[in-house]
This record gives sequence, C-alpha cells and structure tokens, in this order.
Amino acid sequence: MKKTRAVITGVEGWVPDYVLTNKELETMVETNDEWITSRTGIKERRILKGEGQGTSVIGTGAVKGLLEKTNTDPSEIDLIICATVTPDMPFPATANIIADNVGAKNSYSFDVSAACSGFLYALTMGSQFIETGMHKKVIIVGADKMSAIVDYTDRTTCIIFGDGGGAVLLEPTDEEVGVMDSLLHTDGSGAPFLHMKAGGSRKPATADTVAAREHFAYQEGSTVFKFAVTNMAEVSARIMAQNNLKSEDVAWLVPHQANKRIIDATANRMGIGPEKVMMNIEKYGNTTAGTLPLCLWDYESQLKKGDNIILAAFGGGFTWGSIYLKWGYDPK
Repeated sequence: MKKTRAVITGVEGWVPDYVLTNKELETMVETNDEWITSRTGIKERRILKGEGQGTSVIGTGAVKGLLEKTNTDPSEIDLIICATVTPDMPFPATANIIADNVGAKNSYSFDVSAACSGFLYALTMGSQFIETGMHKKVIIVGADKMSAIVDYTDRTTCIIFGDGGGAVLLEPTDEEVGVMDSLLHTDGSGAPFLHMKAGGSRKPATADTVAAREHFAYQEGSTVFKFAVTNMAEVSARIMAQNNLKSEDVAWLVPHQANKRIIDATANRMGIGPEKVMMNIEKYGNTTAGTLPLCLWDYESQLKKGDNIILAAFGGGFTWGSIYLKWGYDPK
C-alpha cells in the first residue's frame, strides 16, 4: 500500500504596494544604503499602510489569490493554519479572520507562533492532517506585518524587517512527491536575545511600557546571528544526511530571508552553489513567517515536478528547523 503524502499543489504571495527603500531609511535613522546592503543584502521592503490594516489583509490577499489560481472553491477547504507573530489581535486567531474573509465556511482555523520558523512548523503540522487522511485540502499561510512592531528609531532592527506573506495549498497524493521529512527544534533559553518585552500576560500594556518603547521587537543581533548561522546550517545538512541527499541531488535551498550572510553560510555548509539558492531578501527584507512562501511564489515558474527542495529557517524563541520536500507540479 502506497503512503499518502501531503503535496503542495499551489502557492501564492501577497505584498503591500508601499516600498520603503534604503534611501528613505537614510532620512529616518543614521544609516546609509551601502551599510545596509553590505550587512544584510536588503535594498527595500514593503510596508502595509492604512487604518485598521493588520496581518489578515496580507493573509487574505494570498489565500484569495491561491484559491483563484488553483480553481478551488473556498467551501472545499478543511483547515487554515496561519503562522504569524503579528496577529491582528490577541484573539481571535488571524487564521479565523482570513477564513471568514475568503468564505471558507467549512474550515476551522488557528494560528501558530514560532517567529521566523512559523511556516515550517505550520507546514509540518498541516501535512500530518493530510497524511492521516483527516483532511483533503489544507491551506498554510505565513504572514507578518512586522512594521507594526518595529522601532523606526532603532537602526539595528528597522532596516531588516518588512511586511508580506504567502500561502500554499496542501492535498493528498500517493506519488513520491510532497513533504518527505522535517526536523524542528526549540530552545527557550534564547528568548532573552530576541523577543518583545511588553504586551503579553507577563507584562501587560501600560502607559509606562508604551513610554519605554517596550512594544517593539528587541534583538541582540550578534548573539542571534551566531545561533542562526550554526543551527540553520546544521539542521539543513542533517536533513540531507538523514535522507541520503548529496549536494548535487538538491535542486533548491529555500532559506529564511533574514540576512544574506546567514543564507550564504547555510548554503556553504550544504555544499550548494548560489545558483541553487532562492533569494529575494533584496526586495522584501525579513517578513518573518512570510519569507519561505514568498520565495516559493517568486521562484514557482522555475520549479519542476520532483525537484528536491530544502526549506530552512531560524527564529526568535529560539526556533529553527528544516523540511525536505519534493515539488509536486511542473510550471503552469
């Protein structure tokens, strides 16, 4: 009896229209285009503007496009999982709002919070619902409105992040394609180095926490960089070894778009050349849970059925992991 796997049958991205360039950031904080580009690889990022515009706007745009592209009726969707650290509100889940916006009336939905690794966690979880036979159509969203929690007076963080995201449709298959394997990790001792200080139950919002600017992402860059380089590279190499994959067997590395130096280190550890690395950090920056689906969306036309693809990410918490998947369809 053949094993049922979860295969990606469609991918769609969505980014806001407003482009925040390095040149504009030069007018906001003490920085310059050369400094930003040489250290991160980022040239511009998208920003979601407007009153009452939350992450659900990004997720809804991606899911609506996905449903149209795959000719899928919203009523056929069984489950929507949204990976995000910038939900519209503490509750209800942003996934619930997205489901309502797209008319997925027969779906249930929930959010996953694992920072930049969120899409990996959600994709692994969604795949298991397909593999067990519980569901036939599952949508995984990775989206964040990072501009909502970025301090635009802090030049070390405001240059990095942007808004955007994407979504994939998972369906069952008995072919040798789809999600083949995953390795996911967490180390909570990393929390002091990358977190948001206030706004949760430990330290609810007050006038004092707002005045102290504690509702923005806080990062100790050098510590996070060292952990990310080591762990993202190691887990990617390990999933290759676990599945007897050599560098020449891998068609694409899809790395979290946090920093070009981290991406280069991961590719080098895997023995993969730059021509096999998906990269769009220069135009979107770090969209947290949105980077991996945005990469798949940007490169979709270059993917072929059966391509061996390694997804890898590292995020606050700390969280990190890798997924090995075989692409499920040829360019449309």
